[in-house]
Amino acid sequence: MLNKYARAFFTRVLTPFAAFLIRRGVSPDTVTLLGTAGVVAGALVFFPRGEFFWGTIVITLFVFSDLVDGNMARQLGRTSRWGAFLDSTLDRVADGAIFGGFALWYAGNGDNNALCAVSIFCLASGQVVSYTKARGESIGLPVAVNGLVERAERLVISLVAAGLAGFHKFGVPHIQILLPIALWIVAVGSLVTLVQRVVTVRRESAEAEAAAEREKASHGSEAAQ
Repeated sequence: MLNKYARAFFTRVLTPFAAFLIRRGVSPDTVTLLGTAGVVAGALVFFPRGEFFWGTIVITLFVFSDLVDGNMARQLGRTSRWGAFLDSTLDRVADGAIFGGFALWYAGNGDNNALCAVSIFCLASGQVVSYTKARGESIGLPVAVNGLVERAERLVISLVAAGLAGFHKFGVPHIQILLPIALWIVAVGSLVTLVQRVVTVRRESAEAEAAAEREKASHGSEAAQ
């Protein structure tokens, strides 16, 4: 849902900034690398210490690089397989750092093994959800499904909740409960999305094999005539 609607909006908003970077000679790959480094630093420096508000602020400042680098590439007419590969690979690194930061907090001062496990599940399921689509496409299937909780939803739900939970440090009572709720939502949503994609790949695979069998039978019939 967010990929469909929010991405188009923020792409328009960030286009002038992307053009500014191009005029300054900055490359899309540089933006991708710096953006990922900023997200990883924000997640692994602040989250394990329970500084969720400031960690979210830092991450948010850098996470939009995912839109800026692609915008720059399109303006330059340089969209490439390498750029797509680098962007997708570093997205996984950034996601791992965010949920890894949550896991480190709950394994340490957060002192909650259950939520540590949920955070790790969010990390792993997010990687697998992405892998199912990439693997399905690599064997020639469209994987035509909009999952319930994809990357954009995972990030928005978890980071908004983390940022709000951070207000606990400023004296807002009980608001820290938002982060555990968000992690459970992301965990369940990611599991549903994984099932959606697996079911879709199974259906598309069966349809492709049936179509291949029909084509083979048709060619055999023509040869017999």
